[in-house]
Amino acid sequence: MKAPDITFVDTAGRPIPKADTGYTGAGAGFGGQMRRWNPRPQTADAALLPSLRAGNARAEDLVRNHGLASNGVQLHVDNVVGHLFRLSYKPRWRMLGISEADARAFSNDVEAAFTEYAEDPINCWVDAERKRTLTMMVREVVATHSTVGEATGTAEWIEGRPGALFNTAIKLVNTHRICNPNNKADSQTLRGGVEVDRFGAARRYWVRGTATNGYGLSNGLGDSWTAVDRETSWGRQQFLHVFEPRGDGQTRGANQFLSVMEQLPQLGKLQQTKLQNAIVNAMYAAVIESELGSEAAMEIIGGGIEHKALTNYMATLADWHEGADIRLNGVKIPHLMPGEQLKFTTSSNADNGFSELETSIIRWIAAGLNVPYEALAKDYSRTTYSSARASMMEGWRYYMGRRKIIASRWASMVFALWLEEALDSGIIRLPRTATRTFWEAKASWCNAEWIGSGRLAIDGLKEVKESILLIESGLSTYEKELAKMGEDYQEIFAQQVREMAERRDAGLPPPSWVKALALAPDQEEPEVAPATA
Repeated sequence: MKAPDITFVDTAGRPIPKADTGYTGAGAGFGGQMRRWNPRPQTADAALLPSLRAGNARAEDLVRNHGLASNGVQLHVDNVVGHLFRLSYKPRWRMLGISEADARAFSNDVEAAFTEYAEDPINCWVDAERKRTLTMMVREVVATHSTVGEATGTAEWIEGRPGALFNTAIKLVNTHRICNPNNKADSQTLRGGVEVDRFGAARRYWVRGTATNGYGLSNGLGDSWTAVDRETSWGRQQFLHVFEPRGDGQTRGANQFLSVMEQLPQLGKLQQTKLQNAIVNAMYAAVIESELGSEAAMEIIGGGIEHKALTNYMATLADWHEGADIRLNGVKIPHLMPGEQLKFTTSSNADNGFSELETSIIRWIAAGLNVPYEALAKDYSRTTYSSARASMMEGWRYYMGRRKIIASRWASMVFALWLEEALDSGIIRLPRTATRTFWEAKASWCNAEWIGSGRLAIDGLKEVKESILLIESGLSTYEKELAKMGEDYQEIFAQQVREMAERRDAGLPPPSWVKALALAPDQEEPEVAPATA
């Protein structure tokens, strides 16, 4: 026999709801508003790969056609890379058995040779298409990653290029071309165009060919696929793929626009609607209202009578208004027909809370793209020095993470490919005292830092003082502080030596940084930024 259900009631006879146990976020929520929110637990690939094409296509469309989306990508490019992405080569000399002095001399030779190859603005040997320098390539990689969450390319070996000392070149690959051959379904070993081993490590990439016919009508993709191994049998990298995985077994990158994909198009529609409303309201300064009865109006507009009656009626009104030429100080005042009324209109372009709504949406978008609101919206009207610096520093920390994980990693892979060829061809030679070869300690020989754009200085005087105090107190170095400004300390020091020698030869006194600092007193920070017109 089934046991009867037992219901507990309060003093008024109302059923007492069962109390949620554990975390309230996993319960029904206040008032039960979370009962219908039951997302499925999924792996990273299960959540991403089925909607990868649609999500990336939408993100690219937003970047092409939406100002905020385009600016969000440009902020990544300018802050992560900047105008020059320069190599700061740092071989791990202790692990390689060479002295620090030998490492510095070797570093100078390698930096000079690599910069000549990578930043050649005329020949662009580093690019298989010969359109980009390394800096241009890394800027494109960061822009692509900011849009679709990943960047891909192949390492090519191109012989017979007149004037080229090296055969290594990089071919950037559109991420849409990385897909399963013949669009077959994903499997345990083939997911999103990537063949993986039992641990989830990429072994091979399937690259779809391109089709030049039908541009404007097709997607530009062909019907053939080429398999590209991740690396050769001796370990030389053949396919470059950078993204930041966020889950176990994730095969492809997820773009940042997915979290704000709904808000961005709606914001554009909201702005366009508001603009159209303002234009329409501004077009009419006055209207004439008529007290014409509804029955008469229906008859005039065609309620059983020919439309010619409406034309005759409007012509009569026009003749009446034209004949009543009454003016006041040169301004014509119409003499209206009986039952008519002149009504002046205003533009009605009141804000009605639009600015606050727009700001709220843009802040949401800035949070989703991990960029400062002020920079994304180009709005500094309500910003003080402290709040602007806090916002920019928060953004700077994020950009430095992106520089290390995306831009520097891509550049380091290109550098490793070049260094291998340079050593193999004899153009660069390892120090004689080295105890480990390139292949025995590839990571140590290819260790490098990359200097990109400098940190934005909101108040240059205060931030220079901060750098001086950090150096003088032993909490930082000239190398780190100048890297924040996007400069190489060795180049700065060498230039200072040359300038001081020239000043001495010209009979000028040496520069005094202490006196310069004394001439720049502290400035009080305004509590509120001045209002803008």
